[in-house]
Amino acid sequence: MAKPRFLLVVLPAHGHVNPALQLARRLVLIGCEVTFVTTVRAHRRMITKGGGTDDNNDNNFTPPNGMSFTQFSDGYDDGFGPKAIDFTVYSLELRSRGSQALIDLVDSSKNEGRPYTCMIYTFIMPWVADVAAKLGIPVALFYVQTATVFDLCYYYFHGYGDLIRDKMVNDRSCSLGFPGLPLDFAVRDLPSFLDASDSKLGSLVQLFQEQFDVIGQESQPKILVNTFDALEPEALRALCDNYKLNLIGIGPSINPVELRNSDDKNYKISKWLNSKPKGSVIYVSFGSIAVLTKPQMEEIAKGLLDFGRPFLWVIRENDNKNKDERGGGEEEEKVSFKEELEKVGKIVPWCCQVEVLSNNALGCFVTHCGWNSTLESLVCGVPVVAFPQSVDQLTNAKLIEDFWKTGVKVKANEEGIVEGQEIKRCLESVMGGEEMRRNAQKWRDLAWEASKDGGSSDTNLKAFVSDVIGLKTIS
Repeated sequence: MAKPRFLLVVLPAHGHVNPALQLARRLVLIGCEVTFVTTVRAHRRMITKGGGTDDNNDNNFTPPNGMSFTQFSDGYDDGFGPKAIDFTVYSLELRSRGSQALIDLVDSSKNEGRPYTCMIYTFIMPWVADVAAKLGIPVALFYVQTATVFDLCYYYFHGYGDLIRDKMVNDRSCSLGFPGLPLDFAVRDLPSFLDASDSKLGSLVQLFQEQFDVIGQESQPKILVNTFDALEPEALRALCDNYKLNLIGIGPSINPVELRNSDDKNYKISKWLNSKPKGSVIYVSFGSIAVLTKPQMEEIAKGLLDFGRPFLWVIRENDNKNKDERGGGEEEEKVSFKEELEKVGKIVPWCCQVEVLSNNALGCFVTHCGWNSTLESLVCGVPVVAFPQSVDQLTNAKLIEDFWKTGVKVKANEEGIVEGQEIKRCLESVMGGEEMRRNAQKWRDLAWEASKDGGSSDTNLKAFVSDVIGLKTIS
């Protein structure tokens, strides 16, 4: 019998590519073939050493037999240039070009006698489901964030939108409860892309609406989520009774350390970490998108120096420059006392995050709470200082502090800056917090239990494949 063939279509965005790569790898390991489809630009980043994906990950791994790559042009092969582009405009271009590329690919494979069994796509590309329906191919969504964030977004479009919009404007400290979820959420802890008043993120609301409309049109929608049963049991079931939505936990979809390609930079960082006592090092990283202001960078530096423990701080090369916004001015360094900092810790432009978090020297992770980073902290058993910036990071920080209890969230001042003393306070709390450390180790053990052969996520993924191809079991 021919192997089932999956077409995995991935949004060319930070945070989507790496978990999708790991899902593809796992599908191959259980006997499937996978074609990984994304844009030319994303594919270039993916195959470039050390570049491209969220949270300092290196995707330059050798794909297993049974996995192939296909790319299509979204019209921006060389990037967007210096000017920002409206995401709604871009999504229309992506839809037009991507739809035709998928149709051509499916038709070509069918003519070769190798038809695709199923399409899987990442969030806010509902047009993939439209293409699959047109071609008569089963389709599934791969949601790369938490089940909790999925639920909150779903509720926004199913009865809670007016209330959330009102509170976003008038009372951001107000707490709201949602059916099936174990926590109440202050409005300020909800994903910021639900804030339609935010000019930068408001355009996403319409795309989310289209995505949930597509899901609503399916009789039995299949939704894979990058989480695991023990981590979010209530959130995975919250929509089942009232909305007949079954969320399938198949995570953690992260790159195992043993599959990483090490290089000289990683070796030097590992050597430095190995010279430090167990649990003594603070790791600081804000992913590949967040850009911090000079005042905020200076306060982080002050907090690290005041605390006095060794640290590894990732500052991307483009992030340590502060241009004169009035024009004509020279760039200045955002961190002005690097020499003093480097007497205590180490500053690098990039590192392999999973390798760093897996090192015994790690005692704390100061993170923007992107889901890839958060999940990696849980899998590696490292407690965190939650330093969220926007989007789903706000909700992830709430879960870290109040549900999983593996860290503390920083508090900003009235100007929105987290001061050095506050950073020091949080570091003291986490580095000295035995309960947080025990909780982090508990989630680490449960994550590995879920992902091993016969674990909940392994079982869920095999059951999904069996359902798609009409078999009872997959060994």
